[in-house]
Amino acid sequence: MKRILSGMQPTNNLHLGNYLGALKNWIRLQDEGAECLYMVADLHAVTLPQDPAALAKSTREIAAAFIASGINPKKSHIFVQSAVPGHSQLMWLLSTIAQMGKLERMTQFKDKAGKNSERVGLGLFAYPVLMAADILLYKATHVPVGEDQKQHLELARDIASTFNTNFGELFIVPEPMIAGPAPRVMSLRDGSKKMSKSDESDYSRINLTDDADAIAKKIKKATTDPHPLPETLDGYEGRAEALNLVTIYAALADRAREDVIKEFAGKQFSVFKPALADLAVEKLSPITKRMSELMADPGEIDRYLKAGNEKANGIGEKVLGEVQGRMGFWK
Repeated sequence: MKRILSGMQPTNNLHLGNYLGALKNWIRLQDEGAECLYMVADLHAVTLPQDPAALAKSTREIAAAFIASGINPKKSHIFVQSAVPGHSQLMWLLSTIAQMGKLERMTQFKDKAGKNSERVGLGLFAYPVLMAADILLYKATHVPVGEDQKQHLELARDIASTFNTNFGELFIVPEPMIAGPAPRVMSLRDGSKKMSKSDESDYSRINLTDDADAIAKKIKKATTDPHPLPETLDGYEGRAEALNLVTIYAALADRAREDVIKEFAGKQFSVFKPALADLAVEKLSPITKRMSELMADPGEIDRYLKAGNEKANGIGEKVLGEVQGRMGFWK
């Protein structure tokens, strides 16, 4: 049986890109019968400075977003990364076989560190090793990843293979999975940039906490061009913002882009945008409502997380024990 491991950092609100690029795919995987472990990745979050109180609050908010979006705690295990000590313990063991040269080539570290690479914390540099530990601790068979994480998954596969060569076959070499119906949802303000929680403009994204009026307003103000929607996918060449909105519509409606293109071919954005706004409100408003209900009762969230933490610990402790035994540690 497939065992899936994925997670999101508790930093700011989740947005439409997270929902379409990851959460919808997570829901599909749980409904197809895979064993799914979905974590709030707070250990990854602290590779950059965080306000402690805000981090604790965001941890519950992300868990609430998971559940409100359709992750069923009775089908999937929702847990907090830091509540499972095995993540940190296994990271240290794997770091002894992770090669510095490969870590130094990680493009995400270069992007985040920028010109301050000698000043950032070790955690940001070693982030991919922690990601490998996240995956291997549960012997995950498949990992949903976006474009920006593919390089990290390749490192996890390499570390798994190296461990198996050095200490005998133990780890499954995990396979990547396509992230979702819209793997790259772009900014509503700039079609060349990915929709991001860190973008200064709130109009660049639709947050899962936005109400109907905010959603409609953001779509109305989304950057487009004065030309009608083309009749074929080829016609969107050089029209990134237009293609992004059509991709969002198709993903929300669970339809092929080609079908949406055919339906709105030749129409102006004054027709398409209201239709997209209505669809987005229809799909996202129930999520916002359920999130509000959950956040009003933190005890309910904590009960779900406690059960998920216990399940994750049960799996992780067994695998960590196997690793320690293979490496010769006294037990």
